[in-house]
Amino acid sequence: MRRERHVRPATFRDTFGVAEFRALWSADLLSEVGDQLARVALAVLVYQRTSSAVLTALTYALTLLPSLLGGTLLSGLADRLPRRRVMITCQLLQAGMVALAALPGTPLALLCVLVFLVQLADAPAKAARMALLPQILLGDRYVAGQAIGHMTRQSAVLGGFAAGGIVVQAIGPYLALVVNAATFLFAAAIEAVGVRPRPAPRDGAATPGAMWASLGQGVALITRSPRLRSLAALAWLAGCYAVPLGLAAPYAAELGGSPVTVGFLMATAPAGSLIGVALFTRLVPPEWRGRLMGPMAVLTSLPLVFCALRPSVGVSTLLWAAVGVFSAYQVAANAAFMRTVPDTSRGQAGGLVASGLVAVQGLGILLGGLLAEGIGAARTVAVAGALGVTLGLFAAYAWRRARIRTPEPAGETVSA
Repeated sequence: MRRERHVRPATFRDTFGVAEFRALWSADLLSEVGDQLARVALAVLVYQRTSSAVLTALTYALTLLPSLLGGTLLSGLADRLPRRRVMITCQLLQAGMVALAALPGTPLALLCVLVFLVQLADAPAKAARMALLPQILLGDRYVAGQAIGHMTRQSAVLGGFAAGGIVVQAIGPYLALVVNAATFLFAAAIEAVGVRPRPAPRDGAATPGAMWASLGQGVALITRSPRLRSLAALAWLAGCYAVPLGLAAPYAAELGGSPVTVGFLMATAPAGSLIGVALFTRLVPPEWRGRLMGPMAVLTSLPLVFCALRPSVGVSTLLWAAVGVFSAYQVAANAAFMRTVPDTSRGQAGGLVASGLVAVQGLGILLGGLLAEGIGAARTVAVAGALGVTLGLFAAYAWRRARIRTPEPAGETVSA
């Protein structure tokens, strides 16, 4: 039997000791905070000008849809152009478009177009950042860096909307958008100073034809690799356990809860995720993480099955928090995926999986809402949990076979 070498998990302190990572993390944090602030400001601005709930919801949707399109069509820019240049250019473009949206009197139609374009430009910037991270962080520091980024984004979601509401109330939606534009400028400046230039990983111009070719190559790369297919499947299980977030209001109503209950339930999964990621990356040895990804993927959806019993608000909170804790496997799955993909395709492949994640979460929430009209929110959450467990068993088995049959990429530390 093979003897295993115990590898000490990298600490967050180790990871923050890398100067380029600190620059990337700071820029990402500014972008996330600015995004949450912009969503609140735009919602308030559109509703103030139109008094239309439909148009307000449409504006919010326009902050999400481009992630799907941009991640699919534009992520290849991060492979064909220098990644530092992609990040800086996109953020400067975003700053300019947000500043234009902040001008009083901007027509509503133009405002919607600008919102769409701002989020569209975000896709290649994020793809470049994702693809650059494995070059900056080596060994288990990369997994720790993924964990830090995940926890930062979850914290931004948890606190961003509340803080955004306070800021918009204090200075108004137009000035809030100006602040958002400033966050993009500061992020670009941090990356210009703190990240060193590197050549483009792939030769060739970023023409439309080349981008379509890159998209096809990215799809082929994922579909032909059992390892990448299984890792993508593990990631996309989030489409099942994201369903409760879309049903928090009717679920709380079935339990006799209040709007406070809705907010509390929605916050439990992100809060559980923060705890789970911290424990998973700090306490689980790197050589065990790959083995635990499959079981954790199944366990992530399992607590939702018990929602069929309509437990109390307190018990429901614990169940939803457990979902967040077990979902920590996503950090290791993402790290394994990005390390498996050749550097010349990391931007495109990572963008495809990220776009798929947005798609399955949106589809899951939409189908969950339709099903809840017929059988109720609690039962729908339980059905989503049962489906997640079933699909998780298949994904976990596929990952186990791929991990045994395919060699570990150089530098891989998340599996045995």
